[in-house]
Amino acid sequence: MISRKFLIRNEDGLHLRPAGKLSGLALNYHCRITFQYADGEGNGDAKSVLSILAAGVRCGDEIELTFDGPDEEAAMKAIGELIEENFEE
Repeated sequence: MISRKFLIRNEDGLHLRPAGKLSGLALNYHCRITFQYADGEGNGDAKSVLSILAAGVRCGDEIELTFDGPDEEAAMKAIGELIEENFEE
């Protein structure tokens, strides 16, 4: 199991388009991918667009993604790149 924190820099936070990109990419991996937000007060499933939207993550918020499974390293790298590239927006 590995974890990494990410700062959300998308101007509108994790709205539908970036949430869809994040969950869509996460679905390509066999490992379990979860996230914590609101300073650890909330958590969700990164493979669920509804879970991501329900979190209400805004620009400037930090989330911690946890990857657990056989392809966790590859998943962390790919999702990290997506977030760092500001969800290609």
